[in-house]
Amino acid sequence: MPNNRKRLVGTVVSDKMEKTVVVAIENRKMHPVYHKVVSSTRKVMAHDETGVGIGALVRIVQSRPISKRKRWVVEEVLEAPETGAN
Repeated sequence: MPNNRKRLVGTVVSDKMEKTVVVAIENRKMHPVYHKVVSSTRKVMAHDETGVGIGALVRIVQSRPISKRKRWVVEEVLEAPETGAN
């Protein structure tokens, strides 16, 4: 039985909270008149048990309301953040 939950891919932009990350989801589409690619970003809060770092590419899945602003859960880390020491 497949579930019909929405799944989105985005980048983690904040991990300052415990068990919560802020994920930026970028939407790019062509402007109908000017034919230029316009990008818009929306940020959502997602529940995270594993502790993903800033810059990670993650897949989030829609879930029941966990708190006032959290309706998403981190399902999978697609690409870990680069930790380059200078």
